[in-house]
Amino acid sequence: MPLALYALTAGSFGIGCAEFVIMGLLLQVASDLHVSIAAAGMLISVYAFGVFLGAPVLTVATRYMPRKAVLIALMVIYTVGNLLCALAPNYEILMVARVITSLTHGTFFGVGAVVATGLVAEDRKASAISVMFAGLTLATLLGMPAGAWLGLHFGWRATFWAMAAIGLVSMAVIAALVPRSREAHVPAPLAEELRGIARPQVALGLVMTMLGFAGVFVVVAYVQPLLVQIGGFSEAAVSPVLLLFGGGMIVGNLVGGKLADRWPTPALVGTLLALAAVLGAMSFVLHSPVAMPVFVGLLGIAAFATVSPLQLRVLRKAEGAGQNLASSFNIAFFNLGNAFGAWLGGMTIDHGPGLAALPWIAAVVTLSGLGVALVALRLDARAVSSPAVVAAAACR
Repeated sequence: MPLALYALTAGSFGIGCAEFVIMGLLLQVASDLHVSIAAAGMLISVYAFGVFLGAPVLTVATRYMPRKAVLIALMVIYTVGNLLCALAPNYEILMVARVITSLTHGTFFGVGAVVATGLVAEDRKASAISVMFAGLTLATLLGMPAGAWLGLHFGWRATFWAMAAIGLVSMAVIAALVPRSREAHVPAPLAEELRGIARPQVALGLVMTMLGFAGVFVVVAYVQPLLVQIGGFSEAAVSPVLLLFGGGMIVGNLVGGKLADRWPTPALVGTLLALAAVLGAMSFVLHSPVAMPVFVGLLGIAAFATVSPLQLRVLRKAEGAGQNLASSFNIAFFNLGNAFGAWLGGMTIDHGPGLAALPWIAAVVTLSGLGVALVALRLDARAVSSPAVVAAAACR
């Protein structure tokens, strides 16, 4: 893999920290700002919803800019957003600062995925995506537990100061290592890009991404209260358990990329099915001090094994001119799923059966994403066997 790809990994690590560290700080933020756990959980939902809105808007707004310049500009916004989080005097200002930070997320991963796949040969594109997304998994392995540790010992604001510093370092690495394009960046007409993402199979891919991954955040958004209030773990034990989740994400991300390179369709179905199975089985181990950490690690593996197959499918179905926008839209739909999952988890806690019900509800949500995937694959099969396609193949 080219060195520039690892510069993208550094950037994704920084942005991933902003998304995930809040999950290990919910109890501290709720206590300090005098809000409920579910209200603190909305800081996760609003970030994810900001990604959903920001991804297509910023992708279109920066479409004439060189991709390297776009990536650097996004890291500037990221750094400013985290500084505002660290300085936020109340819940409302923290919410606004989270939205500002979130606006960079979708476009960075969308543009970064296109840059990453352009750096390697055709048979390594899924692996290139997984290497870039490895920064996101490292953010959970290192950033998420480190953020929880900082919050526990120095206050939750210290975590956001640390992320602002990470933003500056990531910006410098991208500036130094990502090459400038030798060709003038002339994007396809916007109408052509929009037609690319308006294809039915692209739309189905976006929906399966949202629903398939939403189940993860029904549980992960509230992993700290799940471990402390249901599992009986101490707050100090949360960071080591989150290390298992982050380690699992690294394994799942790499495995998902390899599987998607070799068997794209089985990887898509198999990873979504595995994720639903892990979430469902977690319902039975919530009170086990031994099995619960194991399942947190398995959840990390299963969750991020889905990322490369889902992202690659949307890129392939968009084709050509639509890939830039489709890539960012798919990241946006990952985060729409995150927002929906965190919201649904909060509703389950405040108005439903409570914390203990989160895993099985999450499994049902992910199974609905698998259902969409099966519908899309059936449409693929029909298209391949249609008379027009068969006649065209015979002529060749």
